[in-house]
Amino acid sequence: MSVRPPVVQKRHLATELPGPRSRELMARKHAAVAAGVGTTMPVFAVEAGGGIVVDVDGNSLIDLGSGIAVTTVGNSAPRVVAAVQDQVAAFTHTCFMVTPYEGYVAVAEALNRLTPGDHDKRTALFNSGAEAVENAVKIARAHTKRQAVVVFDHAYHGRTNLTMAMTAKSMPYKHGFGPFASEVYRAPLSYPFRDGDLDGATAAARALDVVEKQVGAANLAAIVIEPVQGEGGFIEPASGFLPALAAWCRANDVVFVADEVQTGFARTGDLFACDHEGVVPDLIVTAKGIAGGLPLSAVTGRAEIMDAAHVAGLGGTYGGNPLACAAALAAIETIEAEGLVERAREVGTLMTERLRALQARDDRLGDVRGRGAMIAVELVRPGTTDPDPDLAKAVASAAHAEGVIVLTCGTYGNVLRFLPPLAIGDDLLGEGLDVLEAAFAAAARSEATR
Repeated sequence: MSVRPPVVQKRHLATELPGPRSRELMARKHAAVAAGVGTTMPVFAVEAGGGIVVDVDGNSLIDLGSGIAVTTVGNSAPRVVAAVQDQVAAFTHTCFMVTPYEGYVAVAEALNRLTPGDHDKRTALFNSGAEAVENAVKIARAHTKRQAVVVFDHAYHGRTNLTMAMTAKSMPYKHGFGPFASEVYRAPLSYPFRDGDLDGATAAARALDVVEKQVGAANLAAIVIEPVQGEGGFIEPASGFLPALAAWCRANDVVFVADEVQTGFARTGDLFACDHEGVVPDLIVTAKGIAGGLPLSAVTGRAEIMDAAHVAGLGGTYGGNPLACAAALAAIETIEAEGLVERAREVGTLMTERLRALQARDDRLGDVRGRGAMIAVELVRPGTTDPDPDLAKAVASAAHAEGVIVLTCGTYGNVLRFLPPLAIGDDLLGEGLDVLEAAFAAAARSEATR
């Protein structure tokens, strides 16, 4: 099998962005792909590795998005590439529910070992984060014989019908797609930037008061929460919020589900975000960074809960595809062998120091938050906490034009989020932040001339 040379780790703009070849492909995209499928940047990739994405026009872009937290171990990570090449030469599919294979079992064993808690666990594999979240709800309902599910303000859990109901934000995720699944209830989240002095325990008591009054523990199958919210704005609840929710769930026989689709696999500077406060969920949902870019997701949890579903009640044609399982085992090996949990902390320190220094000079940066390589800046109008989505859009667009991939998020559309691959070098990361600072300065000049 041929081995491609490593991608040169240097930002390079050969053309304006998008270049002529990308423009041609975008015209084809508009003619062939459904209009509802959008893109953040109008450039088409041809290769990627480390912290660089190369487009069809020869431009090399600094990657601060990792395909939305998917390529945590780096794009085309060597162990992942080798494992997938070996597996694809052996067989691509049999369906685990027809003729099973060892890779699925090995991934389940690894997740049972690595996820929080030392209790007896079981795992089931699926294709996407939304599919895994939906199966976690099915499992919780089978175990508790109850129907209701509680989620939180600003939550994002997916694009299937049930997970759209669980997701808080209307546009672009829910608008026009209803009616949605029933028995989904929403509670207030701990949002330190907007909660003032409200501590985690008090915020949890506020949320649980809503749950007890509007749902009732006797009717509740599960509480589902992202330990650090993703699309909602990288909101990290105040210390004590998650442990209080988990304790209430234990006391009331409610299944506590941690949606770690975006936070899992070293992204936050712990292997899983729940590890930060020692929270042990009953069920944990993983995807994105699990398999180095191949589609795979999982639900892992307490054996007595996971085994509640009847035989053949869980599954799917492609769930735990052998190529994805090979990639997952290689991604986990990469995380452990290359010390990527510690690397995430190093990336987080570098980013937060730079961003907080910028915040000290620019009061449009209302909040800098996050952990590890999952960092965000919430942008506001100067001297207020009023969201400024226009500024977020302007800064992201300016960074894109200079060859830096930056994503936005947040209920108000005013958050810049940074998810660099852990394979990125410090120099490249620093250059990306230089471009970002210049984008803020350009936005300030533009505002001054209005």
